[in-house]
Order: sequence, then structure tokens, then C-alpha cells
Amino acid sequence: MADLTTKYLGLSLKNPIIIGSSGLTDSVEDIIELERNGAAAVVLKSIFEEEILMETEHIIQQAQEDGYDEKAFDYYDYKIKDNNLSAYVNLIKGAKKAVHIPVIASINCHSGHEWPYYAKRFEEAGADALELNIFTLPTNMKRTCQDNEQVYFDIIEKVKKEISIPISLKISFYSANLGPFIVKLSETGIRGLVLFNRFWSPDIDIETLKIISSNVLSRSEDFSLSLRWIAIMSERISCDLAASTGVHDGSALIKQLLAGANAVQIVSALYRNGKGYIQNYLHDLNTWMERHDFVTIDQFRGKMSQSKTEDPAMYERVQFMRYFRGHNA
Repeated sequence: MADLTTKYLGLSLKNPIIIGSSGLTDSVEDIIELERNGAAAVVLKSIFEEEILMETEHIIQQAQEDGYDEKAFDYYDYKIKDNNLSAYVNLIKGAKKAVHIPVIASINCHSGHEWPYYAKRFEEAGADALELNIFTLPTNMKRTCQDNEQVYFDIIEKVKKEISIPISLKISFYSANLGPFIVKLSETGIRGLVLFNRFWSPDIDIETLKIISSNVLSRSEDFSLSLRWIAIMSERISCDLAASTGVHDGSALIKQLLAGANAVQIVSALYRNGKGYIQNYLHDLNTWMERHDFVTIDQFRGKMSQSKTEDPAMYERVQFMRYFRGHNA
């Protein structure tokens, strides 16, 4: 058997498979089952800054309509945040007691206003690391690219003051200067970057004329975007890399490792195939390593990154050129 162990965020993992933040990781029972099926770590379902703020605003609005004194609003604000925080802290504590794999807390945030103290509570509850899922859709026409990107650095600075456990950052590919931006983020003292975020996508129902959800789960072909950027950034940044979105089978896992990833995050494939599908990834990885005489992952990690491949320009090609030459549409 090949040695599948790896390191991510300074944590020792028995293999490169991390279960990403999702409904799969929001209960202790599910996390136990994920570990039993071979998961090396879990990122707990995110606690959402936006969701807490919306809940607070809704209840305060209702209170205003009911004629409550404004002095009571501070109580509502505190109570809602405390209830959300307590439930999440209990999830961390329960998971840490039940499993032996690393448990990574997750905050989905878009500002650095009031919530960074949550991070300290998560550390005290026993979280092994914290993943910050940050993104603001660049639709504010008055904000510059620099304004949008500064949000990331402000959040990192505030959270680093609160905790000493490793911090990873799950980011978007929305940036006019993505490569240098990733390098700058890696130099802030974070321990890892997850490429990339997956977003809610809108669609339109042409019969009801309503906005609906589209493509909730990723597809296997979605992995190529993160593959390109994992390969480009491998060995050029000051922290670990994890690949996310579209890693639907053992082949995609192997490709991301060859590109330079320390680990991968999977979610959609388990929704489609069940938690036992983790074993398929591990079987494929082990079989491939034995077939190519690799004993450890470090022997081939990054072997096909842009800095090591014989054809580095392929990762920067953006036009189809010869691939569609002579193709009759």
C-alpha cells in the first residue's frame, strides 16, 4: 500500500481528502460517518455573517412593528448572535470528542465588523483550524478593485489578532490581477488558500418569471479552473494550496496533486454518490501510485505544476486555436 499521508495547514492528514463546508458536515453523526469512510479532515458547515445579520434585521423590524421599545433591540441583537455562536461551538466540541481527524471551523464573511471574536470562541472550543470563506460580488459600481480586495486583508488582520490556530482562506477567481493577489494573500501569515469558492448561481424560470437556483452541485468539468491556478501558483506562494470544485473522482484528485495541491475538498460527489464514495478516491489514488512506483505523495506532488512541466505555456493558453481548427460548427 502506498503512503497517502499529507500535510495541510501544518496538520497531519491520513490522506488528501477533506470534506468541504456543506450540509454534509453540520452534525456530529455525519462527521463520524465521514471519518469512518476515510475522510482525512472536515470543514464544518459555515456560520454565515450575512445570515445572522439578516435574521437580526428581520426580528428587529418585527419588534418595531409590534411597538417594542428601542432599548430592547440590543437584546435581540445579542441573543441572536449568541444562539448562533453557541450552537456552532457545541458542534465543534461534539465533533472533537467523537472523531480523531482534524475539525476545521468555517466562517462565511464579507466584512470585518463585529464577528471576528467568533474565531476566538471556535479556537477555545477545540477547532484545529479556521477557514475564512470571503467574497463580495463586485457589483458596487462605486468601489474600485483595490477597495474590494482590501476587504480580504482587513479581515485576515482582525482574525489573526484573535487566534493562534492555522487560518486558511477560501477565495474567488474574481480578480483583475489574480496571480499577484494570491501571492499577496499568502504573505499575510495565513497557512493555506482554497481555490476556489463555489457560488449560488441564478437562473430564470420562463414560465413563472421568477429567479430560481441553478447548478447547485458542481460538475466534473468544473475542476479545470482550479487545476490551472493550482498549477500556476504551486511553489510561488508562501502557504499551502487546497483544490476545490469539480473534484469528482480519483483521476481529478490525482491531477490536482500533480498540479501542486496539498489536499482537495470534495462535496458534490458525495451528495451524488454517498459518503462511501470516499473509498473510490482512495482506491484510485493508491492504485495509480503503485502503478507508477510512487511510495509517497511528496514524490509526485507538483510534478505537473507550471514551474516544473516541460510545457508551462499551456497553463496560460486562453484561446482554443488549433483545437477547433478545421472544425465544422
